[in-house]
Amino acid sequence: MRLNTARLEMLSLLDGLGTMRAVAAALHMSPSAVSAQLAVLEAETHTELLRRSGRRVQLTPAGRTLARHARIILDQVKAAEEDLRSRSGQPTGPVRLAAFSSAIRTVVIPLAARLREAHPRIALEVAELDPQASHPALRRGDYDIIVAADFIDGSMPLHPDVHTIPLLTDAIVLVLPRTRAASDAPADLADFADAAWSIDMPGTYLSNLVTSTCRHAGFEPVVAGRFASYELLLAHIEAGLSVSLLPELAVDRRFRVATRPLRRPLARHVYAAVRSRSTLTTASQIVLHELRDLCTTRPSSA
Repeated sequence: MRLNTARLEMLSLLDGLGTMRAVAAALHMSPSAVSAQLAVLEAETHTELLRRSGRRVQLTPAGRTLARHARIILDQVKAAEEDLRSRSGQPTGPVRLAAFSSAIRTVVIPLAARLREAHPRIALEVAELDPQASHPALRRGDYDIIVAADFIDGSMPLHPDVHTIPLLTDAIVLVLPRTRAASDAPADLADFADAAWSIDMPGTYLSNLVTSTCRHAGFEPVVAGRFASYELLLAHIEAGLSVSLLPELAVDRRFRVATRPLRRPLARHVYAAVRSRSTLTTASQIVLHELRDLCTTRPSSA
């Protein structure tokens, strides 16, 4: 049996994206062409890889197993191709990295600037992606590295196909207008029970964080604004209209706001993640090394 890497890529994408139509769109093919190629893969392996029910398709246990192997094989092929391109001794090639917004501003953009100077032949492609979306994207091969953060309540379990590398600890801080910053001592949230609060949209990480933390302090926060961007939230606080809780990385110092640590400390852990059991290209290994070094040496934002 000889496995075709193009068909393995289709199977891997189907495992990640869920539908033939989505795989076809990703590969600029027709759904019927994708279906035909996967049928060939089933014939080559003498194994039922897909179960069809009307227009819906699901991977069988054997299909999911082969899809996991496919991602490893495709990563190894990519590493081999890069080794051939890098015979000059200088690492080269694209590296795709996804990260959440505040990590991009504070960590990934400085990383890109560092790489441009030290390793100009590495092409770092950066995308903004929420941690909940970046994990599936990593597993299906859309990105080589992601930067994500855990949820304080532990509500985002890690997948066995993902290997994590700790980067830094990001403290949760009280953010308030500078006019209210009479002290920089640790804040007791109960003292802000009568304050107006700005938070994210219902059901989001920040909204849940503020609500649950305030309730733990004995009060229900009075919501004065809901904003999908940290910039608008910080502008609302800067104008003296509210207070909020934010991870320290999210506090853009261009806004005239003050921060205070919490008397009952909270923190999230920021980490990089790659596909486990897969071979990283030399370029990806360098990006990961530079990322860890930058996070280790970066000054506190406080």
